[in-house]
Amino acid sequence: MLRSVEAEDHMTRSPVTLKPETHIFEAIRALTERSISGATVLDDDGNVVGVISEMDCLQAVLSGTYHGEAGGTVADIMTTEVESVEVGVSVVDVAQKLIDGHRRRFPIVKEGKFVGQVSCRSILRAVMQFAETDAPAD
Repeated sequence: MLRSVEAEDHMTRSPVTLKPETHIFEAIRALTERSISGATVLDDDGNVVGVISEMDCLQAVLSGTYHGEAGGTVADIMTTEVESVEVGVSVVDVAQKLIDGHRRRFPIVKEGKFVGQVSCRSILRAVMQFAETDAPAD
């Protein structure tokens, strides 16, 4: 049912991104207002330098409350070992990487620069598009 097409055909081209110096409460606001579970962290040159999730934020808030120091920046809590995918990878390959790595999203890069994000949801949307175009006519 799912044809092999390039992941960037189904990526989010303008996802929420954050800077390392963004205050943690600004990051929480961005995630909650957009109803997303995480965001890619970019430096000023558009390089992926980290990812931050709701769980990272929750852990930081709880830890900060416990220690009486709630606050800090995205750089303090982000995951810095980020797996990304290159432009040109198939949506099928990305889906398998998401499943195998227990991930929800991957940044997509071209020549090392961030160009978008592909997520479980964007792949499921692609599946629905294929299903609708391949459905037999009534």
